[in-house]
Amino acid sequence: MTRTEAYLVLNLLPKIGPVRVRRLVEWFGGPVEALSALASDIKRVEGFGEELAQVVAGWEDRVDLSRELRRIEEEELTILTQEDASYPKLLKQIYDPPLVLYVKGTLLPRDQHGIGIVGSRHATQYGLSTAKKLGFQLAYAGYSVISGLARGIDTAAHEGALASKGRTIAVIGSGHGKLYPPENKALAEKIAENGAVISEFPVDCPPDKQTFPMRNRIVSGWSCGIVVVEAPGRSGSLITAQQAVEQGRTVYAVPGNIDRPSSQGCNRLIQQGAKLILDGGDVLDDLMTLFPTEPQAPKMESVQPGVTLAPDEATVFEAIGSGEAHINEIAERCSPLSGSLVSATLMKLEIKRVVKPLPGKFYVRLV
Repeated sequence: MTRTEAYLVLNLLPKIGPVRVRRLVEWFGGPVEALSALASDIKRVEGFGEELAQVVAGWEDRVDLSRELRRIEEEELTILTQEDASYPKLLKQIYDPPLVLYVKGTLLPRDQHGIGIVGSRHATQYGLSTAKKLGFQLAYAGYSVISGLARGIDTAAHEGALASKGRTIAVIGSGHGKLYPPENKALAEKIAENGAVISEFPVDCPPDKQTFPMRNRIVSGWSCGIVVVEAPGRSGSLITAQQAVEQGRTVYAVPGNIDRPSSQGCNRLIQQGAKLILDGGDVLDDLMTLFPTEPQAPKMESVQPGVTLAPDEATVFEAIGSGEAHINEIAERCSPLSGSLVSATLMKLEIKRVVKPLPGKFYVRLV
C-alpha cells in the first residue's frame, strides 16, 4: 500500500476526520504504519477511544479501497495529499486541512494565489452581474478565482473567470460522482479545462447539510481573501466569511441597497469590519499592500504614455473619445471588433482604472 492509498483509506473511515488522522500519523510515523497498528496501541493516541481504535484497526472490513481506486480512474481524477508539492500551501495551514483532494483538471503553481468569491444561491441580477464582473477582473489580473459551484453567485463568479480566459477552481460539497447541483455539470467540465474541480469527499459521496460547511472551509482556507458579493442576514456565505476570519484571511464585501434583504449580510459584514469594495481593483490594491509580489498578469504592450494597453484595449480606449460615449457607439467605432469583445475589453480597462462606467451604459476616459 502506498502512502497516498493509506490516506485514501483514512479519509474513507467514518468519524475520524483530519485532526485525529494528523495525530494518528504523527504518533505512528506515517499513514501506512497507522493502518497497521493494533487497536490497543491506537487507543493511546489523543482523541481515540475503544470505538474509534477498532474502526482504524479494522479498516479492511469497512473500506473497499479497490472500488474507490476504480472509481477514481473512471472519473479521471488525480489525488493530492498534504505531502504533494501542488497541495495548496495556504490550505495546509488551517486547523483541519483535508486529508486528500480529489482533483478533476490540473492545478498550476499560480493556483496557490487564490481569491474566493461567495454569495447567495438566490441572487439578484445585481449580485450576478457583480460576481461575474469580479470573477473576470480578478482572474484576468492573474489570481485564481475559487468558489463552490453552487447556484447563483458561485456560478456567476466561475463564469466571469472563464470569460477572462483566466483560472478558476470549483470546490464541491459532494463526491465527483454525485456532482451538485447537477445542472452545473457542463460548467464543471469547462472549469476542469481551465482550472480544476476539487472535492475532499469519496467519489460517490452524496451532498448533505454537513458537506457544504466542510466545502466552505476549503474555499476560505485556500484563498488569501474572501469576497462576499451578496448575502441575506442568514446565509452560508456568512459562515464562510467567519471561517475566513478564523483562518486569518481578509474578508471583502460588496455593499448593497439597505432596503433589500439580499444585501443585509454584506452590509452587516462591512459594519463589523469587512473591507468595502466596489470592483476588483479594490481587492488587488489591498492585496498588493499585504503581499507586495502578486501573480504575473498577462504581458501588455505600451501604446500611450502612462497607460499600458494591449492592442485591442488601445482601440477601445481611443474609441471612447474625449467625452462620454455609449457602449453601442464605442462598438461601432471599434468595428470590426465584435460587441462581446468590446464589452469584455471595457471591463479590462475598468480594472486598469483608465475608464469609468456611467449610468445607462456610458463610459468616460479617466486619463
